[in-house]
Amino acid sequence: MSGKNTIRGEEVTERQIQEWVAEAEAGFDVEALKKRGRPGRSPEPSQVVALRLTAEELAALDMRAQREGKSRSEVIRDALSESAA
Repeated sequence: MSGKNTIRGEEVTERQIQEWVAEAEAGFDVEALKKRGRPGRSPEPSQVVALRLTAEELAALDMRAQREGKSRSEVIRDALSESAA
């Protein structure tokens, strides 16, 4: 173990940690935190669904997503919509 603190491979300095501590001790704006993240797709909350794919299925999904300029999720949602029609 290197002894260094990292987040996503970036070193976190003692100064940054102290800034985070000071921010936490001062309190957070809960309403502002609720607005972070991805925007909703509908007024109702969305459900996250885990899906197991083989390496070949995942490769095909990624190729189609890249070809169509979409995310994996968009390709899967499109396929579900097409199959339900």
